[in-house]
Amino acid sequence: MKILLVEDEPLILLDVELGLQQADHTVISVCNADRAISILRTQAVDLVLTDIDMPGSMDGLELAAAVRDGWPPVKIVLMSGKRRPADDELPPHARFIPKPFSQSQLLQTVGVW
Repeated sequence: MKILLVEDEPLILLDVELGLQQADHTVISVCNADRAISILRTQAVDLVLTDIDMPGSMDGLELAAAVRDGWPPVKIVLMSGKRRPADDELPPHARFIPKPFSQSQLLQTVGVW
């Protein structure tokens, strides 16, 4: 699976990226939503895995809504260690995983599809 990982914390980004790569996923990593949108405009991805709380022009929930509107087939997983979004905040068919999570929890969540 080709996964676009959006995370502003470098250590978390590296840890999640390595875990996904070890499970044979192709990972494109970026640190904000603006870069994620740029990638989506030029490359096909299967899944966007994004943190909710990020600096920049949009947070992870706004990014997820933009992905759902612009690239409907792309799967979405949101993650956060600070808050759990309400069900009505999540785009249709998006999933949520709370931080911290184990490698097996991560792989189970992205592997649902």
